[in-house]
Amino acid sequence: MRIFHVAPDGFTELCELPQSLPPLGFVWVGVARDHFALRQTDIQARLQAWVGAQIVDLHISDLLNAHLASHYDYTSWYDLMVFRRLAAGATVWEEAPTESGRAPRARRALATIDTQAVGFAVFDRLMITVHPPDCAVRDFFAQRLSESTGAAEARGMARLPTSPADLMLRMVNHMVDSYLDLRRILTRQFADLQAQLFDPKSQFGDWQVLLESRNSLHVLEDTCEDQRSAVQEWLDALEEWPAETDADKRRERELLRVRSRDVLEHIERVLTHVRRLEQSAETAVQLHFSALGHRTNDIMRTLTVLTAVFLPLNLITGFFGMNFDGLPLIHSATGVWIAGGMMLVIAAALGGLFWRRRYLGSSRQR
Repeated sequence: MRIFHVAPDGFTELCELPQSLPPLGFVWVGVARDHFALRQTDIQARLQAWVGAQIVDLHISDLLNAHLASHYDYTSWYDLMVFRRLAAGATVWEEAPTESGRAPRARRALATIDTQAVGFAVFDRLMITVHPPDCAVRDFFAQRLSESTGAAEARGMARLPTSPADLMLRMVNHMVDSYLDLRRILTRQFADLQAQLFDPKSQFGDWQVLLESRNSLHVLEDTCEDQRSAVQEWLDALEEWPAETDADKRRERELLRVRSRDVLEHIERVLTHVRRLEQSAETAVQLHFSALGHRTNDIMRTLTVLTAVFLPLNLITGFFGMNFDGLPLIHSATGVWIAGGMMLVIAAALGGLFWRRRYLGSSRQR
């Protein structure tokens, strides 16, 4: 568990939970999910002393649930946001199948998706975040805010969050933008699969990989839709907050609306890209089977033409192969040459006829 004090004059990390909230700024408590389960009694007691309220048991269960979908809820004391992050998980390496007589193809990476939930309990001057054990979002923002303190002194501390809600939106926006790394991996993976699908010299057999990739896209789409619903509910609740009479408070409220709409726009962009990848995968599979059917038709056309060419030749050889003594050209020394020449003429004539009608030739010529 890490405790931070975000004040107008700086960002500091505290050694332990304070006895009372500081007079200026707000406190951010970032705790891992397993540690939160062990320290929830102590945290609840501190909440009672700080704000006179505790996190309800149902929301405690939501914060401890690592597989909960993104959603938003609120009480009269705090707002609860559970947001599933989108990030590339551990890379799984798989040896590409080898073909007989050919060198092994290069290994390829299969993208895995990490969508563990991060919980936010946002009070007026306090925010508690519950992270997965391996979540780097908390440490990233702790380092970022520490580095921005010195750089922001000349700017009037404009880069530091002004409220717990502002910090929550920044963290949510960062988790949405972390999808960019996963998007590059998925795009590269689908480009490789599509290249294999359209390669006429390869026998595509990675259907399991393609199916797993499509399932990953479905998971991403469901996750993005839950994220969009949660942020939209937060926006609706933000509109219902009591009107502020102070000009600075009104400006801060408007900045929260702007940042919330920006987060919603980023989620929409991710969702649009995921659906585009899904459509591209479906189109690639359909084009693959269309190309496969076209190649099959070409092969069948060629075999049919060859059968039509050799059919009269077989008729001629069968005619002269009958067990009769009075067949023409049987007893002639030039009979074999006459029959052979006639067969060549017939084969050439049929071949030329089929060529003129474009039954033979490459696909480009047709």
